[in-house]
Amino acid sequence: MKYIEYKDRTSGALRKEIVPGEKWLQWLYHNPVGKIALSAVVKRKCLSEWYGGRMDLPSSTERIPEFVQNLNINMGEATRPMDDYTSFNDFFIRELKPGARPIDEDPNSVVSPADGKVLAFDGITGLDSFFVKGQEFNLDSFLRDPNLTRQFEGGTLLIIRLAPVDYHRFHFPADGIVSESRIIDGDYYSVSPYAVKDRLSVYWENKRARSVLRTKHAGAMVLCEVGATMVGSIVQTHKANTEVEKGQEKGWFKFGGSTVIMLLEKGKVRIDKDLLDNTRQGYETSIRMGERVGLVNG
Repeated sequence: MKYIEYKDRTSGALRKEIVPGEKWLQWLYHNPVGKIALSAVVKRKCLSEWYGGRMDLPSSTERIPEFVQNLNINMGEATRPMDDYTSFNDFFIRELKPGARPIDEDPNSVVSPADGKVLAFDGITGLDSFFVKGQEFNLDSFLRDPNLTRQFEGGTLLIIRLAPVDYHRFHFPADGIVSESRIIDGDYYSVSPYAVKDRLSVYWENKRARSVLRTKHAGAMVLCEVGATMVGSIVQTHKANTEVEKGQEKGWFKFGGSTVIMLLEKGKVRIDKDLLDNTRQGYETSIRMGERVGLVNG
């Protein structure tokens, strides 16, 4: 895999992603020596916690201007100017101005919980279109709950990958009542396509936070925030066991690229055709928080 390409949802054009540390990721996941370093050090909690801690230091603000310039981040969307942050992590979890991410108003729509690149699999089939052939999504290992495994067997899988350039707060995809968030401990592998294309198990090997959203119209949904290399922490800002609204903030990731995974019950939601088509062609699709990903069936 020489570089990452994705489909721009607005234009339909194929784009090349700007990836910080791209050569390092390629070496770690596709070089024999790199794989040894990955297993010995990089996947471990201590490294990610150490680096995440550095991003909380006041001196880390020096990284912000270059990061903004290199990744073409639109600071006009942010509530605060670039020189108003107290650390790199403070900047990384920046809030956006009201209206910067319009929430689809159709009461029957389900929206993306985050900015990023999305893969959509109906019936959790067709994984071979993006991931290396022969891999299966292991619901038992991912959910760690036999009742949930039975409930979501044959359901719809959405994988929304956040790159460092993206807005790193995540939100609710529909109205409903949210459960407590269960932390499942694990490793800290990268969630970049360089890492996951031939190692789907990253999603159930990495540390993650899992909650269930029982919606008013779209059945139950599993919402799972997955940690990754250099992700300092996953922070939940909502109150569990309360009613929440579509587009309401759920939490944020500190420094690093991360992933939000959604599992929908079988037959409850009709996923938008462009997302399914692009996935079948082997491409992620760019998406913004609040954009529609599907409509309630019936």
